[in-house]
Amino acid sequence: MCPESVEKALTHLDPFQTRVHIQSTTVRIRIARHQLVHFGLISYFVFTGGHMSEKLSEPNDRRVRRTRMALRAALISLLPKRGWDDLSVHEICERANVGRSTFYMHYQSKEQLLADGLGDLRKVLMVEASERRRTSPKTLPFVRGLMEHVYEQRSLFRSLIGRGSGHVVQMRFRQMVLQLVNEELSLHVDQGWERDAASNYISGALVELLGWWVDSRTLRSVEEVEQFFHNLTSTVIRRL
Repeated sequence: MCPESVEKALTHLDPFQTRVHIQSTTVRIRIARHQLVHFGLISYFVFTGGHMSEKLSEPNDRRVRRTRMALRAALISLLPKRGWDDLSVHEICERANVGRSTFYMHYQSKEQLLADGLGDLRKVLMVEASERRRTSPKTLPFVRGLMEHVYEQRSLFRSLIGRGSGHVVQMRFRQMVLQLVNEELSLHVDQGWERDAASNYISGALVELLGWWVDSRTLRSVEEVEQFFHNLTSTVIRRL
């Protein structure tokens, strides 16, 4: 990605007094609070009140990023075709044009590769939710972003949470959604068994709804499904 593209994509951070300085070999970013900017498969992390200097000319760092991006892209492209249970590390390496020994330098297993990708997705959704929270009264603002991702990449998410998905990949996705729900409820509800129970109840319902959605022959719009979900869960949240 060229410096001009990075600079343009970061313009929405101006309200947080972001200062972006682009050089040919260095990207320096200063921001008042934590943010994450996501460009497709590339994520730029910006930390609270400090500087992040990333020397793009560092050969080792560039190789690490390039290798991990290739492995993630391979996983994303193969999952809809092969399914989680039948997909092997060998196939991922072949598609990414990466040796098995190189794969294990970065990840212990395909499960860890998946968890790494879902972890980044969670961070992206948290940032999007932070922006929506400013204008939306809805208690779970991350839901809209998650549903947009699911809608745009239906074949991928069908392999993650649809009827034909594997147990491990479903469990990882459920854990990610549970974290998002729990983090959101923690902003409004005191810690306790009721909040924990509600987080599991709501996240389980959301995952099941998304699984039904991606498998449905008649695909409803993001707006319809999101509103339906909020209508179902609003009573639960009000009782906390």
